[in-house]
Amino acid sequence: MALTFRLNGEEVRIPDADPSATLLDWLREERGLTGTKEGCNEGDCGACTVMVTGAHGSKALNACILFLPQLNGKSVRTVEGAAGPDGSLHPVQQAMVDHHGSQCGFCTPGFIMSMVTAHANGATDFDDQLAGNLCRCTGYAPIIRAAEAAQDAPVPDWITRDRPVEPGIQPLLPQSADELADLYQEHPDATLIAGATDVGLWVTKQLRHLPKMIFLDGCTDLKGIEITDSTVRIGAMADMNALRAAMEPLHHSLAEMLRRFASQQVRAAATVGGNIANGSPIGDTPPALITLGATLHLRKGNSRRELPLEDFFLDYGKQDRQPGEFVEAVCFPRQPDVLKVYKLSKRFDQDISAVLGAFSVTAENGQIAAARIAFGGMAGIPKRAAHVEAALIGQPWNEATIQSAAAALDQDFTPMSDMRASAEYRLETARNMLWRYYAEQSGQPVSVLGVRP
Repeated sequence: MALTFRLNGEEVRIPDADPSATLLDWLREERGLTGTKEGCNEGDCGACTVMVTGAHGSKALNACILFLPQLNGKSVRTVEGAAGPDGSLHPVQQAMVDHHGSQCGFCTPGFIMSMVTAHANGATDFDDQLAGNLCRCTGYAPIIRAAEAAQDAPVPDWITRDRPVEPGIQPLLPQSADELADLYQEHPDATLIAGATDVGLWVTKQLRHLPKMIFLDGCTDLKGIEITDSTVRIGAMADMNALRAAMEPLHHSLAEMLRRFASQQVRAAATVGGNIANGSPIGDTPPALITLGATLHLRKGNSRRELPLEDFFLDYGKQDRQPGEFVEAVCFPRQPDVLKVYKLSKRFDQDISAVLGAFSVTAENGQIAAARIAFGGMAGIPKRAAHVEAALIGQPWNEATIQSAAAALDQDFTPMSDMRASAEYRLETARNMLWRYYAEQSGQPVSVLGVRP
């Protein structure tokens, strides 16, 4: 596959790129740019962070799970390109020196590139921007101080000059949903690559060979989020950062959960369609979307169909998707914001959920008129709590009703025990989430972040 992109300001052409080669391996093995480090090789530690600039701005991304074709037409900056052509340090590099932000130095290139990207974007929520970069020795305080010290410095001209390049047309890089529909119908055995935050691990960890890959980043018509007075429609290629921004004014609790969804680097790549289509029982967006009454839009060639999102998940590892059919969008009706989404994980930031619960209950005149509740991590698929909902609807909004509904969870779920949680813990946690929802809707403080000594 022939690819063209810009690397540290210079145009690069690869006439016969291996589609399954990662940027990390290519940088280190083919270009000798070893500043970009391999740590976890799965997108968790941030040591391989690079800045990728496309038509819609710059993103910090994990090079270890970024396939080369995802860079076609874009501009890439590694830590070797953070400083200017004359050796002038980037403001965040100078600040790291001034504030003693580096000790062993292994993680430093990744931190630098996350900070360079945040600086270019004017982002100052550094606890969130750097949550995907792991430091084992320096400690985060001097790194945060360095980021704060550099935040008002002008963006260097060698960074602002980064622009996309003319990518060239490639057969496995469709540029629209229509092209994708034709291509995927012709090659239904191909693996679709959206953000590669999941599929990347098939290659780096499972050492799988992917003989045919279709890369979706060029399908810009699948990236939009449309909000009308009646409907919210989310394109399958919308990334998690875009979804978070769109949900903030509509459903704050969902947006707050997305702040904890992986890291800045993963959120910038991971897509809504990918999070749905991979069918994971612990995917974080499906329970919330199911609770919002979402409809899934699927396409195969020129044929389209719709189904309730909850019906897409049939069994563990099995979804209602035909060969050559792909997720085009998901939509849900505009509604009053009574949604609460609770994510339980061993780490607060950037961790896989043990249990995720999404709750939407409407009460009128003290009586429950409607209830939709869905969980991840409680079954082989994201699943509604039908018996809990039935135990709530028509009953008074009080503690006795919550007590009765919490007991009904045993009829909805038989969770498994694994490394993240035992079955008993999951059930107890799910019950406690229902109680938490009742307490929060009753005006009681429930956030662990609100606890003070």
